[in-house]
Amino acid sequence: MTVHHLDCATMCPIGGRLLIGSGGPLVGRLSAHCLLVEGDRGLTLVDTGFGTADVADPRRLGRTLRAAARPRLAAATTALHQVRALGHDPRDVRHIVLTHLDPDHAGGIGDFPHARIHVLADELRAALAPPTRAERDRYRAAQWAHGPRWAEHRADAATEDWFGFGAIPVQPDDAAGFLLVPLPGHSRGHCGVAVRDGAGGWLLHCGDAYFSRADSDPAGPRRPPGLAAFQRLAALDNRGRLETLARLRGLRRDHAGEVRLICAHDPADLVLPGHPPRADDRGGRGA
Repeated sequence: MTVHHLDCATMCPIGGRLLIGSGGPLVGRLSAHCLLVEGDRGLTLVDTGFGTADVADPRRLGRTLRAAARPRLAAATTALHQVRALGHDPRDVRHIVLTHLDPDHAGGIGDFPHARIHVLADELRAALAPPTRAERDRYRAAQWAHGPRWAEHRADAATEDWFGFGAIPVQPDDAAGFLLVPLPGHSRGHCGVAVRDGAGGWLLHCGDAYFSRADSDPAGPRRPPGLAAFQRLAALDNRGRLETLARLRGLRRDHAGEVRLICAHDPADLVLPGHPPRADDRGGRGA
């Protein structure tokens, strides 16, 4: 498989490096790190960032996200345009595997109406019928008003022992090589997505289990002062988030040569043409 790293959104929250560790001193910069995986039988996206409909009508994203994240919306950054820029037909995107259904992760699913959308069942239920006020504000029904081809996966059906984590193989066979790895805390059905990196190792997209590489690696750079508060406010279950983060730190420490961890929003995790992985990335090789 060939793995392409895409940045499918730019968000610029007030607070800068002191809050999130990236961007300028006053205004931060967050990415929306997505993966496009070329397989023998088609293409698979891991998360989508914002979609073309979000660019055309930012009100779809809701006031809370627009005020907090301050997205800079552009058609050229959408997954649809980047798939085309790589020379692919968007209809060849057969599967989209989501870490969760927040607007900056699932906004582009409507640009690929023929794809099967893989998500944990708890996340889908919460998005379709939000049980709390916070979740009613979190999810944007307009992003799946087109009637996606959902493929639900149950977290309690995890059968694989993946480096000590439960994991759910994504089926059918033409999406083989992907695992859903439940990483609870940020949202009701939040998960990571593990992908074979093409060099014998694994790449784990951790979604929003953490927001900065520094947060997942205590031996690395110092964590930004405001990061803990930022993530606590964003989490549905902060205790669960902290437990997940501790396990991911252990995974990075104990299996650095086998698994490379990335998150959705730290621009330092992006591997783009002309921008090789940073030397201090203890996860080893790029995909």
